[in-house]
This record gives sequence, structure tokens and C-alpha cells, in this order.
Amino acid sequence: MKLFIQDEQGQYVTATTRDIIKEARSRTRSTLKRGTEFIGSSQTAKEAIASKIFSYQHEVFCCLFLDTKNCILAWKEMFQGTIDATTVYPRAVVKESLRLNAAKVILAHNHPSGNADPSQPDIELTRKLKNILQIIDVRVLDHIIVGDEITSLADLGIQF
Repeated sequence: MKLFIQDEQGQYVTATTRDIIKEARSRTRSTLKRGTEFIGSSQTAKEAIASKIFSYQHEVFCCLFLDTKNCILAWKEMFQGTIDATTVYPRAVVKESLRLNAAKVILAHNHPSGNADPSQPDIELTRKLKNILQIIDVRVLDHIIVGDEITSLADLGIQF
């Protein structure tokens, strides 16, 4: 399969690996910026979030803050950890939610091991954050785990 791009003269030419990587990096940098996207499904969220954190060699916990219409307010990498764990402080998530005046949030983190199955601590953290954020009227829509695959706790039917 070949991928074609337009050159400066408007002619279509075969894209080089360098061209493809350059365009991918450009698009990845532009995803999840304020007002640039509407998150209408877990698939949309999974694809956008995975593009941001799939390559990290350490765990990161992130939040995608949304307004009442599911438009992006901000993408924040909240906490960084080690190769197999990160510490999440609910107080900081609440503080950022209030600062941004968020109505909804999608939680996300990566598993550098590649295994995207949710652990019991992942589920417990999601429930804890949901309960805490509910007090300030911020709804947790999902928790996405990025590994070799992308897992949505909501898609799995996990009650959090």
C-alpha cells in the first residue's frame, strides 16, 4: 500500500516515511487542545488519548476536562510515576476541575507493560475519583487505559 501527498506544485507523490512521521507528530501535537474537538464517544476519546501517552516508558495519569457539551477544556498530564505505578492525589484532580470549571472528565493512564487490562486498584481509584468529583458536580465519563490495546472501563461495563 502507498500513501500519497501533494508536493509544492500540487502534484501527488509517494509519501516517504519521514513525511508520514512528520505529519503524525504534527497531528498528535494538535489533538486535545481547548475547543478543537468534541468528544462524542469512547472510541473518539480512546484514539485521541492513546496518541498522547502510548509511547511513554513510565506511567502517567491524565485527565481530559470537558464542558457540558463534551467540548475539550484541557488535557492535563496530572501525575508521573515509575514503570509500573503512579500515585494519584484526588485533591489535585478536584482543584484542576474547579479551576477549569469542568462539567465532565475522562480519566486516563498508560500501562508501559503493554497490558491494558484494568487492575483492581485502577477500578478502585476510578470509583474514588467518581465519588469525590460527584460532590462538586463533575461527572466521570470514563477511565481509559492505554497499553498495546486501549481499554475503556465504560465499554467493559465496569460500574464505577
